[in-house]
Amino acid sequence: MPRTILIVDDSETCLATLEVALMSLPDVEILPATSAASALALLADRGSSVRLLVTDLDLRRTDGFDLIERVRCQPRFSELPIAVISGDCNPRTPERLRRMGVNTYIAKPYSPAEVRQILEPFLDVRT
Repeated sequence: MPRTILIVDDSETCLATLEVALMSLPDVEILPATSAASALALLADRGSSVRLLVTDLDLRRTDGFDLIERVRCQPRFSELPIAVISGDCNPRTPERLRRMGVNTYIAKPYSPAEVRQILEPFLDVRT
């Protein structure tokens, strides 16, 4: 059974870059979403197979903070590992995300190798 990663980013370039970086991990399936709404729909449909949610914060309409709150308020996703990869420059953001239950924060720009190394352990966490 593949280890499914839901990636949320409204930039097609960033989404594709992350997809390429993470597809080199063994036994991985990527679910791309370009909005919080589409991510929530994918979680509703395929949530039981998702092992990791990776999101940007700067999304159109519903931002990444709101997406994280919506995911965390659902009991079935309360333990789902969440990673944020963002160019947010606010020095308070990492602490805010930690309080929201985010497992890791990676600042843009990033190296694909660094992303793989940080995120792979989360794929083996059973929720």
